[in-house]
Amino acid sequence: MCGRFTLHHAGEEIAERFGVQQVLFPLEPRYNIAPSQPVAVVLEQDEGRCLDAYKWGLIPFWAKDPKIGARMINARAETLAEKPSFRAALTRRRCLIPADGFYEWKKEGDARCPFHIRLRDGKPFAFAGLYEEWQAPDGSPLRTCAIITVEPNPLMSEIHNRMPAILDADAREAWLDPTLKDAPRLQKLLTPYPEQEMEAYPVSKRVNAPTFDGPECIRPARE
Repeated sequence: MCGRFTLHHAGEEIAERFGVQQVLFPLEPRYNIAPSQPVAVVLEQDEGRCLDAYKWGLIPFWAKDPKIGARMINARAETLAEKPSFRAALTRRRCLIPADGFYEWKKEGDARCPFHIRLRDGKPFAFAGLYEEWQAPDGSPLRTCAIITVEPNPLMSEIHNRMPAILDADAREAWLDPTLKDAPRLQKLLTPYPEQEMEAYPVSKRVNAPTFDGPECIRPARE
């Protein structure tokens, strides 16, 4: 799964890397982004590609109770076309979720040790995401999103049995293409990212607390 991530690169760099023409959400450095919080999303819209903020935890448009979003922070790539919660979003409501690292917890004996995972070159990347717009009883819209996960690559398999779907440049363009609606073709874009381009290292257990959000979160833990 993917339950925490980071995005501390400057907004200008994120906009340039992902071809954003309109910024609707000013980015601030984040080192411990957690579910239910606003996260940056990149969308392809009629007026161009934009950067906005949606709540992390997808609420299907048909949901009666918005609390369902707490269980919908991730979506398994293998079953997107089958699950009612994600089927429509797969073909109609796809987004990129920018990040520059994410956390996963490795079980070591009775302890769970946090690791920070990022690209070796340190550059920002994008998770494959889905989004929805849910109407509250008063008619106000609530926009939410989920991060798609895939089987782990060999590096990640030493830490956890899932990893977020990270898209390369070609896959990002295809994922945001509104004319692409074929579910099997879309699912083929969702593959484990090459392990040789990633690195992982243990970090402080301070990251366990979602209220702690500082650069100390990504510093390597002391031996």
